[in-house]
Amino acid sequence: MIVHRWEVTEYEEGIKKMYKIHKKAQIDKKNHLILTQHKKCFTVGKDEWDKQWSVETIKSDRGGSITCHSEGQNIYYFCFQTPCAPHFFIKVVSSFKEFFDRLDKRIVYKKENPGFYLRDKKLCSLGFRYKNGVSLHGVALNVDVDLNFHAQINPCNLNGISPTSLANENIHISCSEVNNFVISSLVKNFDESV
Repeated sequence: MIVHRWEVTEYEEGIKKMYKIHKKAQIDKKNHLILTQHKKCFTVGKDEWDKQWSVETIKSDRGGSITCHSEGQNIYYFCFQTPCAPHFFIKVVSSFKEFFDRLDKRIVYKKENPGFYLRDKKLCSLGFRYKNGVSLHGVALNVDVDLNFHAQINPCNLNGISPTSLANENIHISCSEVNNFVISSLVKNFDESV
């Protein structure tokens, strides 16, 4: 697994760079994991481009609904070899579940609305796309974000669900520590090395 560590990026810039890595992954047949954060913005998945929103949004070709991004949110873009997308997705979920189990066993994955939740609060969103046997997009995990900004919308347009972060739930861990734990879980579940 090749890990790319980027600084904070504008969303559109990050997506352009992700597509370049995606092309590289099609050629070298390796798994590429991109770590970044985005400047404040709201993005909308392909299935809901035509909806009206109370905030300005950027159209994304990923799956899923509306998602908020900002500094303090770890982004994991997966340009992984995906001969079987469902198996790939299960490994991603298992990796993040192992990480969350170490922090607080109340954090659970909900299959019906893909993501990780603590009670009625969403902590982590997942949205993927698959092209030419390689995955695109990935996971957004709120480590320590400005919840006033994030609370302008319901995460993934889900009624009764509000955003939260690890810091807001009194789980104090740095963004870089989170990355290290997540990478360790991914290496294990994908039988990889870095």
